[in-house]
Amino acid sequence: MSDPKRRATEGLMSTDGLELFYRRWRPAEETRASVVIAHGLGEHGGRYERLVDALLAHGFAVYAMDHRGFGRSPGQRGHVSSWAEYRADLGSFLDLARQADPQAPLFLYGHSMGALMALDYALEAPGGSIRGDGGLRGLILSGVPLEPVGVAKPWLVLVARALSRILPRAALRSPVDARALSRDPEVVRAYEEDPLVHGQATARWGVEALAAIDRAKGRLPELKLPVLLIHGGDDPLNSPEGSHLIADRAGSADATLRIYEGSRHEPHNDLDWEAAVRDIADWIEARL
Repeated sequence: MSDPKRRATEGLMSTDGLELFYRRWRPAEETRASVVIAHGLGEHGGRYERLVDALLAHGFAVYAMDHRGFGRSPGQRGHVSSWAEYRADLGSFLDLARQADPQAPLFLYGHSMGALMALDYALEAPGGSIRGDGGLRGLILSGVPLEPVGVAKPWLVLVARALSRILPRAALRSPVDARALSRDPEVVRAYEEDPLVHGQATARWGVEALAAIDRAKGRLPELKLPVLLIHGGDDPLNSPEGSHLIADRAGSADATLRIYEGSRHEPHNDLDWEAAVRDIADWIEARL
């Protein structure tokens, strides 16, 4: 982003003995809403420029943290001892955004792994996102991995379950083919050349992710928040059926599903990204 008004402010957030890296973008005028971004597996919070620009244009502040073990944050690459660590990190980061603009409605956007984190937080955090005033105004889930078909290969799942008991920190390399993310060759090239991207996840991470998926599926009727589900129709990593499942089973009276035909795993970075980011910004706007 070349506009100086839109350059990110960088910071560190302390949690569980770690100093997690985050970026914050503020609109030029009054903050009308705040949006926290939870990024996907192997990437980092700096890959959402198109979405950030669209949100800033609406007067929304944007916050994006590099999860532990990803991007510029410390921790073993792709490792988590318990999914509750992600939940606690996300809760602390939401508090940081809430304190910066206490009057601004707060929305949580999660992509892929980040969508699972966001859904888990909404369902599991004590009093978290369904508590009314002071909580989340809405949830946006992109490429949610409730029906993973790419990285979660059957043989890899079996290996992860076995190793998690004896070597939980054992790294299982499963790099993502960048062409699965987008049809845009510039996005593919940028991902392949990004030094902050990695293709590692540990055995314990795999087991914890699968458990988080199972928990979320069993509790979807408890999801009462307004929710926007976006998914690439040709996503080769996480089937759109996962988004359909949430739309069908969520207890929310306000659930919107958008499938972008032809798009791959990252609708916000694919050829029809303008439609995706416009839908996200407009959905938030309609709920202010």
